[in-house]
Amino acid sequence: MKYLRMDGGSQLALLANLRTMPEYLAARFGGLTADEALRPGPANTFSPVEQCWHLADLEREGFGERMRRLRAESKPVLPDFDGETIARERNYRGKSLAEALAAFHRARTENLAFIESIDSAEWNRDGVQEGVGPVALCDIPFMMSQHDAAHRAERAGRQVDCRSCA
Repeated sequence: MKYLRMDGGSQLALLANLRTMPEYLAARFGGLTADEALRPGPANTFSPVEQCWHLADLEREGFGERMRRLRAESKPVLPDFDGETIARERNYRGKSLAEALAAFHRARTENLAFIESIDSAEWNRDGVQEGVGPVALCDIPFMMSQHDAAHRAERAGRQVDCRSCA
């Protein structure tokens, strides 16, 4: 419930930071050649194209779906998002980096609009996420922020592997 414990200014700062991720990715990866987009990250982590598709799919099918279900259902059981398996099954390496960047931007914009539409009575709606345990709607923005930070750290050369994250 970290998000609810933040004061209004900290919540606004967290949301502002979430808004920066699409631009960060576009600046970091938008000008890469096809070969550069396929080059694995530090310690053989996701390549840029894999990372961007992972972020887009997790944004839609992980964070977005979790928020919608937590808001609409009573005590839902939320599935884990197996990033490594999904990347392999969907052949991220064979997809377009530009399309991944656009897909992430759309999904993040939709999720931020959703977050801004949540009223105070809904923030405590909760359920259980596989591999995590109890989770409330108010936890999701903070989880998104932590996930963004992990991917930024990975790109900065720190050993963070997010293939099985979230």
